[in-house]
Amino acid sequence: MPTGIKRYAAVVQYDGSAFCGFQKQKHSPSVQTELERALSYVANSPLILSCAGRTDTAVHASHQVIHFDTSANRTGHNWVQGANSQLPDNISLSWADELGADFHARFSATSRTYRYIMAPSKARPAILANGVTWVKFPVNPEAMQEACEYLLGEQDFSAFRGAGCQSLSPFRNVTSANIYQAGQLLVFEVSANAFVLHMVRNMVGALLEVGYGRQQPDWIKTLLEVGDRCQSAATAPSNGLYLVDVNYPEQFVLPELPIGPAFLPNALDPKPFT
Repeated sequence: MPTGIKRYAAVVQYDGSAFCGFQKQKHSPSVQTELERALSYVANSPLILSCAGRTDTAVHASHQVIHFDTSANRTGHNWVQGANSQLPDNISLSWADELGADFHARFSATSRTYRYIMAPSKARPAILANGVTWVKFPVNPEAMQEACEYLLGEQDFSAFRGAGCQSLSPFRNVTSANIYQAGQLLVFEVSANAFVLHMVRNMVGALLEVGYGRQQPDWIKTLLEVGDRCQSAATAPSNGLYLVDVNYPEQFVLPELPIGPAFLPNALDPKPFT
């Protein structure tokens, strides 16, 4: 890294409803575009950032991690307050600080955790309509939890891989996958070293088929063995999906969860079905 250039990291929250995704696009609004505009204002010079996970269209985050390089000398407080004064209401920095040049928001990450929030209800929810997915039919969460067991480990996730995925390999290592009850909400939480395109939403689509009783829990195992996306379920909507955590080696000191108000997905305090 050139002399005088520092690397900063930040934790970002956003409601993805109005964006084409995190990654910058030429003709569509993106989270990256807004962040780079706001942070460049604080730095008083253009800058480019990298993120831990390039979330898709209308997907949210309560703990996205970014980094950027700049010669501007600012405190973490300066970055947070300055950027937030320039960002739209649906994006906010919750933490920032200087880290070493060897830190990379994406490549240093050892795992990522997503939560998919469902609202089982006979009537369509109006509150947080863009933040939860309406599940209008009764589901069996215990069967869904049993199905989650087949998702664990390093496997070929071609059956849950979206068309157009640019990853060179469909193999990913899922370290945990659980269905939780959080009040009246049903939450699917999954952690892995990385994810292929639409992987979490495709998992949820298949788990709901099990929850509805249309498939048995071991159907998930069959899908993984066959590796055919066409034999799996429809992709679940994007509005229930949140990036809620990114883990890094201990040498990089980032804030522990939860960050921000108690209504964020990180603070749902879910209880697993056992």
